[in-house]
Parts: sequence; structure tokens; C-alpha cells
Amino acid sequence: MAVEVETRKKGLIVREPFATLIVEGKKVWEIRKSRTRVRGEILILNGGKALGKAELVEVLGPFTPEELAEHRDKHLADLEFLRAYSNGKPLYAWVLRNAEKFEKPAKVSIAKGAQVWANVVMRDE
Repeated sequence: MAVEVETRKKGLIVREPFATLIVEGKKVWEIRKSRTRVRGEILILNGGKALGKAELVEVLGPFTPEELAEHRDKHLADLEFLRAYSNGKPLYAWVLRNAEKFEKPAKVSIAKGAQVWANVVMRDE
């Protein structure tokens, strides 16, 4: 008899190719236009799936796009992307550690309208 275990987690919605780069441990800064108080283990979400997880340990900034361009090895975004994304607003680096890519992405339900964070229920059988 299978037992279903339900786990609630916080999920960060990230566009590709950045979501995959995070869970592969190649991108350790996620650039956003705001700070967050969230810390600890989070799921990395894209396309209704959890691709993996990472630990959100701190938020750095504010930065200008030009300042962030000096750290391209951490966030993997070029200066033109950063300028367009910032639209004149300051940017923040959400620092991620201990990324882990799931062997198989897990399908998750995300509330309609969620743009940055989603409260995710994962079921393990």
C-alpha cells in the first residue's frame, strides 16, 4: 500500500535558460528588481515544473546594471539584458547555494497569476 506524503515548499519562478543554469549550479546569483525576506531551501520552477532546488542565503544590492556586469560569472546575464530588465530601477542579486537538479522535473500546481513566488505542494508516493 503506497503512502502519500505531502510537502509544502516555496518556489521561485524563473525563465529559461536561467532556471536550468541555477539547478545545475552554474548561475549562483538570480537578478531581481526587489529584495526578498525569503531564506532557506526553495524550489526552482519553470513551466509548471520544479526543476530542482537551491538554498537562498542572502540578497545583495542595490546595483546598477553596470555594477552587476562586473559579476557576469555569477549571474550569466549580459549588460544589455540587465539594462533592459532594470528599466532604470536598481537591481538586487539573490544569492543561491547548494543547487540540486532533480533527476526528473516534478509537476507542480502554481496559482494563477503567480509571477515571482509560488507556494507549492509536492506529493511523494
